[in-house]
Amino acid sequence: MFFANVIKAVILGIIEGITEWLPISSTGHLILADEFIKLDASTQFMSMFNVVIQLGAILAVVVLYFHKLNPFSPSKTAIEKKDTWSLWFKVVVACLPAVIIGLPLDDWLEEHFHNFLSVAIVLIIYGIAFIIVEKRNKTRKPRWESLNDFTYQAALMVGLFQVLALVPGTSRSGATILGAIIIGASRFVATEFSFFLGIPVMFGASGLKIVKYLMEGNTFGTEEIVVLLVGTLVSFIVSILAIKFLLSYLKKNDFTAFGWYRIILGIILIGYWFISM
Repeated sequence: MFFANVIKAVILGIIEGITEWLPISSTGHLILADEFIKLDASTQFMSMFNVVIQLGAILAVVVLYFHKLNPFSPSKTAIEKKDTWSLWFKVVVACLPAVIIGLPLDDWLEEHFHNFLSVAIVLIIYGIAFIIVEKRNKTRKPRWESLNDFTYQAALMVGLFQVLALVPGTSRSGATILGAIIIGASRFVATEFSFFLGIPVMFGASGLKIVKYLMEGNTFGTEEIVVLLVGTLVSFIVSILAIKFLLSYLKKNDFTAFGWYRIILGIILIGYWFISM
């Protein structure tokens, strides 16, 4: 059983690593995967596992963008260091809505929307949104084509879109990228800002989940630790590949294909839900 759980953790880590950065909902895919790939673990552990393996994904961003995100780099000029600090302050501003609005609603949303049918419906809704927004943007020039020009007001607005991602199936990256594009950011600015915004959000969410798990009287046995570490490590490795793929893909393409993917998957899942009733 232990070996089977490790193999399942590898699969779930792959799913997390791919879906965290592509705008198709990592949490939604993990909930759906749980219908077919069930870890031999408690519901409390699975809830915590699905959030904490995101640490692997976010560490991929830290590694890939370490120089760009490091305000103390000796190779940066004074202006570059100032721009880096400004970027971090914008990220903090964008996190405020999730802290103020999201935290009080987290348990309620998990109780009511953390299910198969809700994920399928939300996948379709945001898939349609991506197609509509990309169609609209074909004739529009972005207001911001550099993160240095991205304003604090714009960062706050993206943070409000991030609150929508508390509903499983939305996709944190999907909501923030879509929001940034709607208000005028280029695809690259929207995507990179979404990456950086995930750093404090995912570290915070993972920390809260672990604390909540322990406060409920749960403990980590050797098997749980191994399964969690395996899932996180695989998520890290796959995330590096997924991020590089997405940035390369966006050089010649938009997000329309991801919109259609969401719609098709959502329809298939609704069909499966009706069949399995």
